[in-house]
Amino acid sequence: MRKQLSQAFRFTLLMTVLTGLIYPGVVTGLCQVLFPWRANGSLLKINGQVVGSELLGQNFSGPEYFHPRPSAAGNDGYDATASSGSNLGPTNQKLIDRVKADVAKFRAENPGYQGPVPADMATTSGSGLDPDISLASAFAQAPRVAQARGASVDQINQLIQADSRGRRFGFLGEPRVNVLMLNLDLNQKLHLAPKKSS
Repeated sequence: MRKQLSQAFRFTLLMTVLTGLIYPGVVTGLCQVLFPWRANGSLLKINGQVVGSELLGQNFSGPEYFHPRPSAAGNDGYDATASSGSNLGPTNQKLIDRVKADVAKFRAENPGYQGPVPADMATTSGSGLDPDISLASAFAQAPRVAQARGASVDQINQLIQADSRGRRFGFLGEPRVNVLMLNLDLNQKLHLAPKKSS
């Protein structure tokens, strides 16, 4: 019995060192050497200051920016420490009310858009931190962004097309655009329209 316990203890110690220390250390080291930007969270910096991650959605609320899809991560959404979906079923009244509120909010924020509200602007993602929106969602917001920036809708649409990403490997997912990257591109290429003095 003592011999078996000793063997079990040594094996547990060996596996702890191998799988808990050596393997993660090797993988972390390789990632730091081969993919340092990705390994460190795909953080985007402007003038040396981190403005966000390409992989995590964040809230933009001003009319001059593209808005992300709704988030159920945390109390106010977009909380990376509370990544999750709502897990509410399709007949749950809370979900129905939230979707109606999101549709109404989208309509109020984008009065220049008259088409159907894109599905991803009324539904949260499984993580609550989806950094991308569909091209339909981006084009639907283009008139608002163009007006706020004193640009033409065509200019905004061209920027959306330039920043868009196709299906992964040509067949996975849908064409999309990263909201943070698009908003950073907007700031770089199209300045805000001067505010009218009252």
